[in-house]
Amino acid sequence: MPELPEIETIKRGLQGLILNTKIVQCEVLNAKSFRGDAGQLVGRKFVKIDRKGKALLMRLDDERTILGHMRMTGQLIYIGPERITSDLMSGDRFAAGHPDGNFVAEMPSRHTRVWFEFEDGGRLYFNDLRKFGFLALMNDTGLARDKFLQSLAPEPWDMSPDAFYDIMQKHAKTSVKAVLLNQKLICGLGNIYADEACYVVGIFPGTLAGDLSRGQTDALLEACCDVMQRSIDSGGSTMKDYVKPDGTRGNYLDKFAQVFRRDGESCSKCGTTILKTRVAGRGTHYCPHCQPVYKKEFVNVD
Repeated sequence: MPELPEIETIKRGLQGLILNTKIVQCEVLNAKSFRGDAGQLVGRKFVKIDRKGKALLMRLDDERTILGHMRMTGQLIYIGPERITSDLMSGDRFAAGHPDGNFVAEMPSRHTRVWFEFEDGGRLYFNDLRKFGFLALMNDTGLARDKFLQSLAPEPWDMSPDAFYDIMQKHAKTSVKAVLLNQKLICGLGNIYADEACYVVGIFPGTLAGDLSRGQTDALLEACCDVMQRSIDSGGSTMKDYVKPDGTRGNYLDKFAQVFRRDGESCSKCGTTILKTRVAGRGTHYCPHCQPVYKKEFVNVD
């Protein structure tokens, strides 16, 4: 599943491709994947693309918005007019999401759920293998009432150290990682960046939030911001379900990740073997020397 840095990378890529070009056709091939009347999009233009947490907000020129969520296997594939009218290897082709043959194949594919055609001949396809993702056409009132959007907490960059510390204290009996993953408490972090931030600060992810000192919570908030910003700057993380808008792979995991998916390797700080366990129901990577487990009876913290 793409996390905040990956969605930010998608947002930046699409802004240079689909803005201010009239939509001339919108086809919905799977009713579950699009909410609203797609016919109302004909003649409209995308004028801005925003992001809130892991959600895309594609703003239209009539003050409505398409809310998009990639969930597990969603893809956005843009094919420029040159490729639509000639061979597949010319013109512009950009993709984000679950990487498979769709990135070089003809569109629509059997996994295409919705597609848009623009007046210049370019097309944008929403593909979703598992059909968990969605696009939803909404007005301002609908967005204001949307339970998913309204449930999202501030992102780390928008949270003060005092507010972050208060959250940890209010959930004192919850593991640090479970707090970080709860989008209603802090928005945008997923499994990768929760593990990485805990490693930077030297905190075992299963530590109870209430056991952290004020200095540790301040450092953890800063680490959350830093690891996600570094990922954005490097084009996101590459896992089996994510590539960048130009079809290439983000390189955060290859170049910067210290513990995530590195179990069995040596810690870059101390040389101890990185381990994997489960915390908050998720696979969790940590260095037992740099991030000591304070409770010997620890097995799993959900």
